[in-house]
Amino acid sequence: MAATRSLVPARFLTLAAHLVIVITVFWSRDNNVRACLPQDFTEDQYRTEDKRLVIGLSVTVCLFLVELVGFFSGASMFNSNQSLLSVAAHCSAAVSLSFFVCQQWECWTYWLVFAPCSVLPTLCEMAQMVAVFHLKKKPM
Repeated sequence: MAATRSLVPARFLTLAAHLVIVITVFWSRDNNVRACLPQDFTEDQYRTEDKRLVIGLSVTVCLFLVELVGFFSGASMFNSNQSLLSVAAHCSAAVSLSFFVCQQWECWTYWLVFAPCSVLPTLCEMAQMVAVFHLKKKPM
């Protein structure tokens, strides 16, 4: 029972940590974009890679909004399975993206973090929201 209660703040904190590091990547994406390009890159190549990274980061923020709506609406706040998945995914993302910024990983590695750490928990959150809100609409 105590472990279940501690999942709610842990989930919120890992969500917040992941969001903070995504915002940090937005601010410092220049170094990561340059790491994706050859030594003699053109301005068009730079803009293309920068646009890809901005799109990925923007989609991540949108997925955060969906997940936060589900969390704060109460649809999945006390669901321990969803909380464990969210804590594991967002904690992994926060650590991975910290390395992404500090070690200037190439841009394609962002997508390796994006799929399991942003898309997967959001899809599960959406399924949870549909299940909860669908059950509330059914008459008893």
